[in-house]
Amino acid sequence: MTAKDTFFKINTTLNVKGKLLDLSKPIVMGVLNITPDSFFEGSRTQTENEIILKAEKMLAEGADILDLGAYSSRPDADNISVEEEEGRLLPALRAIVKMFPDAIISVDTFRASIAEEAIQNGAHIINDISGGTLDDKMYETVGRLNVPYVLMHIKGTPQTMKNLNQYDDMLQEICYYFSEKIGALKKAGVKDIILDPGFGFAKNIEQNFQLLNKLSDFRIFELPILVGLSRKSMVWKTLKIEPEEALNGTTILNTIAILNGASILRVHDVKEAKEVFKLINHLKQ
Repeated sequence: MTAKDTFFKINTTLNVKGKLLDLSKPIVMGVLNITPDSFFEGSRTQTENEIILKAEKMLAEGADILDLGAYSSRPDADNISVEEEEGRLLPALRAIVKMFPDAIISVDTFRASIAEEAIQNGAHIINDISGGTLDDKMYETVGRLNVPYVLMHIKGTPQTMKNLNQYDDMLQEICYYFSEKIGALKKAGVKDIILDPGFGFAKNIEQNFQLLNKLSDFRIFELPILVGLSRKSMVWKTLKIEPEEALNGTTILNTIAILNGASILRVHDVKEAKEVFKLINHLKQ
């Protein structure tokens, strides 16, 4: 079953900065890693000049959202302190806001205090890899700030998740996880929720492909779906290549994700993702 065969009406707008972001057609979230240890070396930016240049390039290529992350969530990543995450993130965020005041900015963090600081310094969306499981103040904070929230599925932490990919029924468990957390978020006053099934987070390669194949099942929640497949190990390990060589494979899987109902692609390569949209639009006409 594909997305077009379902009868679910997906929420197609997000309230961002008091304006409605249209999701009736898929959009691109460009990844800006302000880290020294993200799994894809080509995505790492650390100096202010590198950050500004990469943001400028992504926006010029058509990125609808810039996603800033200062805590690497790859398997076995170092668990850095709040102070270190804040010290990496806030100067970069301020520089981007100053240089590109109209850009929509998401911040990739699981810490409520960082989320609050980020929104106060010009960010607009919180992208939480932990789904609120690593900070019990996150839902209340996002509800009070009245900003969109990306709810991702994970088990454990980046340091433990690769050993936690045992499921009796993975899709059923993820749906139960989402239903519980959507209820809690709404109770906390969060109005705009985006679902991310968490490719690579407590899921092995076979499970990731199963998840992609069944992505349209999550339309039952009638919420936008964000997919982050860009250069992940399900691409390069399957093809027996390196992350630096995984753009072609990423593009193929992104195409499948869009055909299966994804609303947002989180990518390292904006131009190629936008080309996917153009070709699919022609296919559907």
